[in-house]
Amino acid sequence: MSVTFTPLHPLFAAEVRGVDLTAVDDQATFAAIRDGMDEYAVLVFREQTFDDHAQLKFAQAFDGTLHTKTGIAALTPSRFGEEALADISNVDSEGKVLAQYDRRRQYGLANRLWHTDASFEDPRGRYSMLSTRVLPPVSPNTEYADMRAAYDALPDDKSAGLEGLQAHHSIAYSRQTLGFEFSPEEAGKLEGAIQPLILSNTATGRNALYLAAHCSRIIDWPLPDGRLLLRELIEHATQRQFVYSHAWLPGDLVIYDNRATMHRALPFNDSSDRRELRRVTTLDL
Repeated sequence: MSVTFTPLHPLFAAEVRGVDLTAVDDQATFAAIRDGMDEYAVLVFREQTFDDHAQLKFAQAFDGTLHTKTGIAALTPSRFGEEALADISNVDSEGKVLAQYDRRRQYGLANRLWHTDASFEDPRGRYSMLSTRVLPPVSPNTEYADMRAAYDALPDDKSAGLEGLQAHHSIAYSRQTLGFEFSPEEAGKLEGAIQPLILSNTATGRNALYLAAHCSRIIDWPLPDGRLLLRELIEHATQRQFVYSHAWLPGDLVIYDNRATMHRALPFNDSSDRRELRRVTTLDL
């Protein structure tokens, strides 16, 4: 297959043409896509005809081990019977739109916060593959922030001061900031993980800020000081010059590097309009 990349933003993100991901079976094409990920961090593939099985198969072939310890699994089993397939939707097991006060809907509202998939696990998430199944009449965008460019834009003294710092990531924390309440049993399954504040891509040598709404504190810092630093860095990294906004079309699949980006879902009328996407995330082994 002949793979071409068309930039979608001055700093990152590209549309990929000439690839049917459901039919990729040669290492040269996989290698070209991986190289594209290193350069652009977010790749958009149009008119892909994935079903759930095909998406899982592609993710495994592309990057190996799948992330299965999703946060929502602490509340309820996957309606697909496959924990690696994250249900990014507003419907129940019967396909009906969730009620406003349904816990699953309330839990999912935190997807509107800037976050990084599976940063709350060790090993952390590497690539996420998000595909459309059902879109509402007016589709909400998903925004992505380039954490490499955000790091590059820091003053030298600021970036030097971040070297060696670590943060605790907890998906329970990001939900609790919106008032979501976990039972003791649920909270016990979501202890979180400690991650470096800066990640380096060994293939390119580029550094990136590693942040998310899941960041609860800076290790060995007073709690208020750490949270102020995290808030300052997230505000810096999500300035408009670092953000690409993806407008979803039927058949879209977007692959993004969780080590180099943050993202968030923008609001839509989820009280009546049905939306279904599927996400598979691989582990950074």
